[in-house]
Amino acid sequence: VGELPLMTERGTFIVNGTERVVVSQLHRSPGASFTHDKGRTHSSGKVLYSARIIPYRGSWLDFEFDARDILYVRIDRRRKMPTTILLKAFGFSSDDLLKMYYPVEEIRVVKGKMLRKLDPEIHHGLRCSAEVLEKGGKEPLVREGAKLTKGLIAKLKAAGVKEIPLAPSELIGRAVLTELVDSKKNKIAERNQRLTAEIVEALLESDIEEFKAIYFDTVTSTPVILDTLEMDKTASKEEAMVEIYRRLRPGETPSVDTARALFDNLFLNSKRYDLSPVGRLKLNKKLGLDLPLEQRTLTAQDMVEVIRYLVNLKLGKGEIDDIDHLGNRRVRSVGELLENQFRLGLVRMERSIKERMNLLDMETVLPHDLINAKPVVAAVKEFFSSSQLSQFMDQTNPLAEITHKRRLSALGPGGLTRERAGFEVRDVHPSHYSRICPIETPEGPNIGLITSLATYARINKFGFIEAPYRKVVKGRVTDEIEFLSAIEGDKYIIAQANSQVDASGRLVSETISARAAGDFVTATSDKIEYMDVSPKQVVSVATALVPFLEHDDANRALMGSNMQRQAVPLLKSEAPLVGTGMETVVARDSGYVVQARRAGVVESVDATRIVVRADSKEGRKRNDAGLDVYDLIKFQRSNQSTTITQTPVVRLGQPVKVGQVLADGPAIDHGELALGKNILVAFMPWGGYNFEDAILLSEKLVREDAFTSIHIEEFEVEARDTKLGKEDITRDIPNVGEEALRDLDESGIIRIGAEVKPGNILVGKVTPKGETQLTPEEKLLRAIFGEKAGDVKDTSLTVPPGVEGIVVDVKIFSRKGLDKDERSKSIESEDAMKLQRDHHE
Repeated sequence: VGELPLMTERGTFIVNGTERVVVSQLHRSPGASFTHDKGRTHSSGKVLYSARIIPYRGSWLDFEFDARDILYVRIDRRRKMPTTILLKAFGFSSDDLLKMYYPVEEIRVVKGKMLRKLDPEIHHGLRCSAEVLEKGGKEPLVREGAKLTKGLIAKLKAAGVKEIPLAPSELIGRAVLTELVDSKKNKIAERNQRLTAEIVEALLESDIEEFKAIYFDTVTSTPVILDTLEMDKTASKEEAMVEIYRRLRPGETPSVDTARALFDNLFLNSKRYDLSPVGRLKLNKKLGLDLPLEQRTLTAQDMVEVIRYLVNLKLGKGEIDDIDHLGNRRVRSVGELLENQFRLGLVRMERSIKERMNLLDMETVLPHDLINAKPVVAAVKEFFSSSQLSQFMDQTNPLAEITHKRRLSALGPGGLTRERAGFEVRDVHPSHYSRICPIETPEGPNIGLITSLATYARINKFGFIEAPYRKVVKGRVTDEIEFLSAIEGDKYIIAQANSQVDASGRLVSETISARAAGDFVTATSDKIEYMDVSPKQVVSVATALVPFLEHDDANRALMGSNMQRQAVPLLKSEAPLVGTGMETVVARDSGYVVQARRAGVVESVDATRIVVRADSKEGRKRNDAGLDVYDLIKFQRSNQSTTITQTPVVRLGQPVKVGQVLADGPAIDHGELALGKNILVAFMPWGGYNFEDAILLSEKLVREDAFTSIHIEEFEVEARDTKLGKEDITRDIPNVGEEALRDLDESGIIRIGAEVKPGNILVGKVTPKGETQLTPEEKLLRAIFGEKAGDVKDTSLTVPPGVEGIVVDVKIFSRKGLDKDERSKSIESEDAMKLQRDHHE
């Protein structure tokens, strides 16, 4: 296909020679969400409910009520239309819709009176419009206006009563499911027509004996679907599709076929519409469906159930969703973000293949004539080099690096923008507990949009953040650990990590401080189902490094967490006297600490490598000499120009165990993170010199290089081929004295170890000057003495102002097929010798 960046073992990518991190994105989970406007939309203050189906890829669907209780739908936030049009396009008729959303009542007309068939499910709770007498008896079984309870209905059934009276006024406003035609073929009402007082009167006077009507009362069901159907003028599936086409593409005259193609592409074509397994899972859970996760397009059943849930919400059944709850937000990690880019590349490639197939002669064409993989590689390259989520790694110190990799961002493609994000999205939510750190977030415009993963949190296969809890069985805390997502966590009562436990693991206190569905409650020990693993599971890695965090003001703790990342590695690191126990973990997981792979004895140790002779023959492969060689990083420049260098902490002949620290990295002391120094600080006035945020330093700190750090700058120079000739890297520079050239070798490149100051030459380079008209005398001299220094100008690389230091490394790159200079050859031979030595050992 082409070249794609491979992830390093430290979770980074190297793109164009720089180390980058792809930050995970927190976005709204696909699925259905239900909400209301809190009475803000309409002047009457009426609460209007709405639902939204968000796919992973494809058109959004919004269902909303207006003030007159008619249900509308919008596709991709375009013009709204009655929802029944969409349902008809999915193949339902008006009849189907009425039967699906309303119970059906069978009604008989006897001697000008109406009787309804007794149905316990429908009539439970109904007030009887007239008294019901026992067959042949005088005593009423149910009095007029009495409420039909389950007991009364059972009593009626036992008495053999199958029908109860119905007042004609109760029928007004309902729809009939059959056409009402009397024996003389006079039509009284159309099918699905709403009954008015006139129609009911005509019905009673006619000879129609029985008919079916839909049933609703305003308590258990509402006439929403019926009202919406009356607004809808379409009669068939085809008409509905044409109407949808008109709303989406106004101004075009559609045929049924083009309308059908558009509709199928919108919701039924898996290439254009994808709910993703997560979206399907969320829809199934919310609507109580049982569709397989492979069903990733919308079905008619989904539509019906979403509308049913929305109508029930209006009646006070069900609950609205909180879009800031972590059960409704998921994490898109590197793989998924890259997969989306790759898909884009493949779509472009597919398009180009189709175009070529139309142009070329298919008889003689070969696969490589059709397929061009460049769009795929270009899409991936574009993602790594210019996406908002692919960032230049913060490498100031090991903590900065580890935090950068654990970062969650709500920004980026398909996410929020700083300007649009409101207060709710940025706020700390109860579901963040143990999943997202409530403290570590930037102070600027990105506050709350960029967050950090909590210490023990992990991301499950669906992209939801899970937190670990210890299982509690009958008041006894077990060692079984379960990871729960935010939705699962809300179902249980969870005790705090510091709840008192006796030797056998039983919870001691009578009442225990716990959490249930995001609220703090006190519960008895038998009610507790889970318990936190550790108090630090609430916060992120950086925040867990702050000692006595619980006594800290939240704002200052936020600043502390963020500012630890800015500490530069010092000349000599010093582990803190007061720590939290996280220092070793952070240092180990940063990847800069060298640990022993096998137990053994240190055979040789110097600044650049450590050799350990392994103890036993266990775990040895064939041809294994039993030596482990650890090469140390020396004076490597980080992305922020700080120094990455590893220092051995073991001695010759020292026995080492598996996993023991052999060498420290930057800002690490004996395997512990060491971002600063243990110095004596006095809080006291000093003649006004420490006014406000000013501080006084002891001269001793400066003299002892306590806070001295080494920074590595990189300078580069290129020798190109110009129109006037080749540029040359050389020691022979015009008008430069020998003093200035003393640290350059014969190739004109500075030696390693040279001390340089501003203006010193690092690499001597000359560029050909423009040809000037030569006099005959100059031509003669040139013929005798050869090329004159006068045709070249000095374009050497010099040390910029304000920089001084020691040269630690030189790298020379040359194109294939070009002759290498002496310096290149010596560097290559050194590398070859090093490899040979390792191989020999």
